[in-house]
Order: sequence, then structure tokens, then C-alpha cells
Amino acid sequence: MVDIYGIKNCDTMKKAFHWLDENNIEYTFHDYKKEGVDETQTKQWLEQLGWESIINKRGTTWRKLDDETKHAMNNELALSTILEQPSIIKRPLLIKNNEIILGFKPSDYQAIFQ
Repeated sequence: MVDIYGIKNCDTMKKAFHWLDENNIEYTFHDYKKEGVDETQTKQWLEQLGWESIINKRGTTWRKLDDETKHAMNNELALSTILEQPSIIKRPLLIKNNEIILGFKPSDYQAIFQ
């Protein structure tokens, strides 16, 4: 069983769901929009990967941040930003055996689930 985090109507999430379903991988989906994110868990993600990996700098949520916030970004500021605006997290965020996989590439998923 794996955990997958994201937003249900995101195109990349839909691709990841499709791949997991097609390959009979059981998963638990955590929807940021409905459930928010857990502060303790988010701290762990940031400690493990750093804000540069977790934050989606290509998304509209990042682009809407003021320049001062973007330039001052660090793990602590990222935590508060994520808690307020969880859609800033790269999607999908998949956890398998405490390993975090960000984004979706069929080849990466294939390697992970062999």
C-alpha cells in the first residue's frame, strides 16, 4: 500500500491514478484541497528533501507569491506557506516504504514498483 498526495482534478494526478490502477497498485489518496496537510508530516518532507524539491515553482500558486517571499524562501517559510496553500506542493507526492517520490513519470513508477 502506498500513499499519494495531491489534488484530485490535476492532470498529472489523473495520469498517476491511471498508472496505479492499471498496474493494480493499492493506494490511499490524500486530497490537499479537502484534507489540507499535516504539519508534522510536512516538516518531515521538508527535512528529507528540502523546500526546493517540495515546492512547485512552475505552478500558479508559486507565481502568485510576492517576490519578497520567493527570495526569502527556506524550509521554515515553506512550511507555513504549504500549510496555508497546500497546492504549492509538487504533485503527485507518493510515499512508498517511507521513500518520497515527487512528480509522475511512468518509467520512474515502473522502477519503483518492480
